[in-house]
Amino acid sequence: MELKPSLSALVTGGASGIGKALCIALARKGVFVTVVDFSEENGREVVSIVQKENKHIHAYARGPSAIFIKCDVTNGDVLAAAFRKHVDTFGGLDICINCAGFVSKSLVYEDKSDGISTWRHAVNVNLVAVIDGTRIATQVMRSQKKPGVIINIGSVAGLYPLSYEPVYSGTKGGVVMFTRSLAPLKRHGIRVNVLCPEFVQTNMGEQVNRVLVDALGGFLKVEDVVNGAFELIEDESKAGACLWISKRSGMVYWPISEKEKSYLVYSSKSKRKLVKNGFPSIQTPEYFQKMVVHTLSHNFRNATRLERVRLQLPIEPHSTLVKILYAGVNASDVNFSSGRYFSGNAKEAVAHLPFDAGFEAVGIVASIGDSVKHIKVGTPVALMTFGSYAEFMLIPAKRLIPVPRPDPEVVAMLTSGLTASIALEKAGQMTSGQVVLVTAAAGGTGQFAVQLAKLAGNKVVATCGGESKSTFLASLGADRVVNYRNENIKDVLKKEFPRGVDIIYESVGGETFDVCLNALAVYGRLIVIGMISQYQGEEGWKPQNYTGLCEKILGKSQTVAGFFLIQYAHLWQDHLEKLFNLYASGKLKVFLDPKKFLGVASVADAVEYLHSGRSVGKVVVCMDPSYGQTLAKL
Repeated sequence: MELKPSLSALVTGGASGIGKALCIALARKGVFVTVVDFSEENGREVVSIVQKENKHIHAYARGPSAIFIKCDVTNGDVLAAAFRKHVDTFGGLDICINCAGFVSKSLVYEDKSDGISTWRHAVNVNLVAVIDGTRIATQVMRSQKKPGVIINIGSVAGLYPLSYEPVYSGTKGGVVMFTRSLAPLKRHGIRVNVLCPEFVQTNMGEQVNRVLVDALGGFLKVEDVVNGAFELIEDESKAGACLWISKRSGMVYWPISEKEKSYLVYSSKSKRKLVKNGFPSIQTPEYFQKMVVHTLSHNFRNATRLERVRLQLPIEPHSTLVKILYAGVNASDVNFSSGRYFSGNAKEAVAHLPFDAGFEAVGIVASIGDSVKHIKVGTPVALMTFGSYAEFMLIPAKRLIPVPRPDPEVVAMLTSGLTASIALEKAGQMTSGQVVLVTAAAGGTGQFAVQLAKLAGNKVVATCGGESKSTFLASLGADRVVNYRNENIKDVLKKEFPRGVDIIYESVGGETFDVCLNALAVYGRLIVIGMISQYQGEEGWKPQNYTGLCEKILGKSQTVAGFFLIQYAHLWQDHLEKLFNLYASGKLKVFLDPKKFLGVASVADAVEYLHSGRSVGKVVVCMDPSYGQTLAKL
């Protein structure tokens, strides 16, 4: 949700501390604000500040740009009345921030009172009122049938225990789990997220033991919390998200996806069993078309030709026949057509001719061998093996990867998505709180690297060429986009990241590799996943010398790691499930280049288009347009 004038927000606990800062920051965006708080004096002061902040934006507004409502948030009727007053005043509700909080100064096990003004009050303010505020806001947003965002203010105390205030810790832990459990509300257009800052220098923060605060690096700036809240509001992929803000690590989403995966009850494997194989019947053809490499050349068009071949029947016992629906295009197609991926010298590479082209595809199982038991006819599958630029393909059943649907977005998750996911985890050893640079970031694999790095809680720098690509990368959440047509990458990195970059996901090669290597931080890791700038020179891919490389990486304890996806085949299934889960939950966007390539005959056009530098997202070829249209209706 873009923060812009005409939106309205209701903020509980808005008269002081974090709530006050959020009200003022929203006002600077032109958002109408309702300040809900028990302190009338402080609340009216905040309203006055808010009105001054947005006076120039709403100079001609007929009504107020901010109102104050005195409210005890533990009183459900009064809280509901506050929401009604907000809607009556501003005509709807776009944002709700449940920020009211209370810290009891006495330990619960030493408290001999009935707890009405101590621990019970803390539970009612910190947890019950948050649940009630979320409940009311959700009902308002659903009734108006408009998208809405709810931000619940939690605390680091909800992520790990605070022994000096167990009740506060318990209530904030409840807020975290309550909020994360509401991720499914996204299907109704409502996103509920929780913000968990470490200690901020507010009246409440000042009550915390200063020894603990100092151990955590000192107080956060209130601006850090505001920035975190705005990210949760504006990022459409965030639903049920928990954002932890600390002095030590910056903004980190908690838990990281790998930890979350370890305890989720419903795995993607169990979901996959529920997928119905309700796809149209497939006629086994006598002949089909495929793209074949007949001579070794880095010029893909010159190296290949379209052939019509007879289907060899019967199918062998352990094999399957797959109807290919969508095939993915990769920069390394030209390396394959030039024989680069065959071991040995050029003469030995020639001995493999002719061979089938294409690395990846999705399709439907059309027929199976007698010994195949785990795959049924009609099952949607992905495959990552040579020969996918074809209408049909015979392949051993053990090499098939069952998928929920044979859609082009799944193709993008194969070579491109898996390369980014596995390379960042294994070669890059990515954690959170790091600076990650992605070159050629608007391409098929770059788009995944940018998003996965952001989801892990890192600051992402993305390079590209062109304004449209810059806009695209900004929409993915890149913190800094460097358009090399307007800016010098080397100068930007040197000026804005003087300590260097922690992880570099590099696919361009040549001069860009040199720039990246020089920008690598101490302990930094540079992952080489390709060198597209060197693939199509006059003589194709030529090795380059990097004088002084050993001395350079030795002096800063750096790592330059190569990554070749085929050597990580044992991780494909797990990482593909991870990517699909992120995509299905709305946390990961998958972009396909809008240019259409239809039929096997269009493959050479698609490969040349990718190497032209004009593509944005994943380039995909639809092998059977009529069948693709049929699937789209299912």
